[in-house]
Amino acid sequence: MIAGRYTRERELGRGGMGAVWLGTDTVLGRAVALKQLTPVAAGGPTAARAEREARLAARLSHPHVVAVFDLVHDAGEQWLVMEYVEGTTLSGLVAARGPLPVDDAAGILTEVADGLRAAHAAGVVHRDVKPSNILVGNDGHAKLTDFGVARGTDGESTLTETGVVTGSPAYLAPEVAAGQAATPASDVWSLGATLFHAVEGRPPYEVGDNILGTLYRIVHEEPPATGRAGWLAPLLDHSMTREPGARWTMAQAHDFLSRRPVTVASRTPVVTSAAPGAVDGAYAPPTSPPPSAAPPLIAPEPGAVRRRRRSGLLLAPVGLGALVVLVAVAVVLALHGRDEPKGGVSSPPSTTRPSPSAHPTADGVRSFVTTYLQTASTDPSAGFKMLTPTFQDESGGLRGYEGFWGHVARIDSVERVAPSLGGDDPEVSYHYTYTMDDGSQHTEDVHLRLTYASGRYLIEGD
Repeated sequence: MIAGRYTRERELGRGGMGAVWLGTDTVLGRAVALKQLTPVAAGGPTAARAEREARLAARLSHPHVVAVFDLVHDAGEQWLVMEYVEGTTLSGLVAARGPLPVDDAAGILTEVADGLRAAHAAGVVHRDVKPSNILVGNDGHAKLTDFGVARGTDGESTLTETGVVTGSPAYLAPEVAAGQAATPASDVWSLGATLFHAVEGRPPYEVGDNILGTLYRIVHEEPPATGRAGWLAPLLDHSMTREPGARWTMAQAHDFLSRRPVTVASRTPVVTSAAPGAVDGAYAPPTSPPPSAAPPLIAPEPGAVRRRRRSGLLLAPVGLGALVVLVAVAVVLALHGRDEPKGGVSSPPSTTRPSPSAHPTADGVRSFVTTYLQTASTDPSAGFKMLTPTFQDESGGLRGYEGFWGHVARIDSVERVAPSLGGDDPEVSYHYTYTMDDGSQHTEDVHLRLTYASGRYLIEGD
């Protein structure tokens, strides 16, 4: 019995700062999660960290954020009493099932983004968004947990010294890996990194024992790419971009995730009785009608999206001061622990997936068509970048391109997607229906010539 009220039954998970147990609130007769905090030497940060986690989580009352009910002391130990979610973590789900279908990942991340949007509105930055901090219940709904390293945007102490980073290395935003303070934009990057893990089946950065090397790559190298994101590719482009000001806000990310995906029909029939998801590169039809035209996302200025250059927020060549910061980062990260599950089923290590195919594939072409149409209709400046420079000029430049795509409200359907891989470069034909801003609906048959290099498709002409 803990604090004369809570019984402890079995351990659910263990991390760097303590263990989580399944318990029962004997007063209210409900299951709870009991987070037992690891004792530390006098003057350590654990007590203040627990109090801050309880205080910041108490600001939020949201269906997609795990509720913190109480903070109790018993026999010299501290326990956080939290809502119990029966299920597994997102990392455990991916470990068990492999890379998730795009629609499944979107459903989970939509709810996580909704919780983070509420946190940011309440002045709270989570600072440790990652798959093992997302609980997926047996009912399929997701909840964000572990605000132990969160901070308030109102100047509340973070319990870390200047230049010291707390968080999980594989999902850190570049500015945080460089020792800067986390902001809501940092959570947006981490949401994108979590999306990468969900659809690719592995973290965006493999850490191993070389934490400093991982931090260096995050700060100095281009973010990793994946060909598995489907219609969610624009979210990766607008979240895992190194300049914080060029990222979408969490509200924009949530708006994008909330939109219905493009419905695609390929030559391989989609089994509509199965659970919605990707089938041979196609999406099963949505179970409800597409929504009316949603307000357009406020995209960054043209040219601001995914500017992954080796300038901007990059660190200067690492000198003595930077080395001291990196060593401090390594120490804090080691204390914080690895990316371990907080509850539910324990997850085995992720398996590294193969790199993109060296040659174009029919599924890859179908996925590209889906991604291109969704991108062009929601963010024309990003869609424009999916054209070769020659075809950009033939399209009248960005202004000419936006003259059409800037007035498309939504893509309603895409049918008869027929890739052709016989020549030097792939080609594709498809039939699609779209709705303009004025409400008029149009149907067209399109034939495109593509290029393919290093896992990336571009439109060369029509």
